[in-house]
Amino acid sequence: MIIKAPIDLQLTQMSGQTSQPPWAESDGVFREVVIVNEKPVLFDVRQSGEYLDFSFTGDVSKKDAVSTLTHIYDLDFDLNKFYKYLSNQPELSEMSEFCNGLRLFLAKDEFECIISSICSANNSIKRWTKSISDMKMKWGENHFENYWTFPDKSVIQDLFEDEDEESLVCGKCSGNNLKSCGVGYRAPYMKKASEIFTLEMDLSEIGKMSYDEAFETIMKVPGVGPKVADCILLYGFNFREAFPSDVWIKRIVSHLYFEGKDIPVSKVREFGMEEFGNNAGYVQLYMFHYARMSGLMEKIKR
Repeated sequence: MIIKAPIDLQLTQMSGQTSQPPWAESDGVFREVVIVNEKPVLFDVRQSGEYLDFSFTGDVSKKDAVSTLTHIYDLDFDLNKFYKYLSNQPELSEMSEFCNGLRLFLAKDEFECIISSICSANNSIKRWTKSISDMKMKWGENHFENYWTFPDKSVIQDLFEDEDEESLVCGKCSGNNLKSCGVGYRAPYMKKASEIFTLEMDLSEIGKMSYDEAFETIMKVPGVGPKVADCILLYGFNFREAFPSDVWIKRIVSHLYFEGKDIPVSKVREFGMEEFGNNAGYVQLYMFHYARMSGLMEKIKR
């Protein structure tokens, strides 16, 4: 089945968005289990021309399957309209050429996105995606023969942080601790996040909030700074005005708009949200990948 909305599936999958790791890929087919209407569904998605082609296994309707993939790959977003917007901005006009077909890769599991985003802080894409994948295989539920969903909040809450804690309680270490998945100093933040969203906050309420209220709410989670909070809001809850800002986005924005001047990251975030409005999330995504693909990243490293 084909959904007729242009996308570069490979680029979108491998773009490092912190909603989730890339789906398992074989011969150009990306496969993942997604919970749809409380039922596991195994999706196979592939590129067909400029569109996404898919099949699925599971007890859901075709309509619900299409709706699920349309959300995850943000297929209702009008890329051509966005490219016209970019073309009218001198600083951004080349970006659609380098990132054509790149879309938001939105969360299939909001809690997974929160833990992924925490794990991504000061971390490489390769390392955080491996950590999240390892957590799924260790503590998630197995469906369709070796495809795992992300573990529930209550499961993470009950894990040990490290080998020392596990050995102290159990007398031995069998790898039933968060640091065994390479999350390092982020382990206590992950446990605390699981406690907060189990006992104190209802995840389903965040998407109903205003951006400012949602940002303040997410910032209460230990280990979540402004950049991680904006990643969670953009990739997990589809707040388009979020503009995740770190040292790389700071350098790109400074080069494009401020003649290379040293601008605080907090000011870059404010600038992005004010300048780009509801296009801010997409502009940030395209900025980062344009910088990588065009050679700009190497230029501003010096």
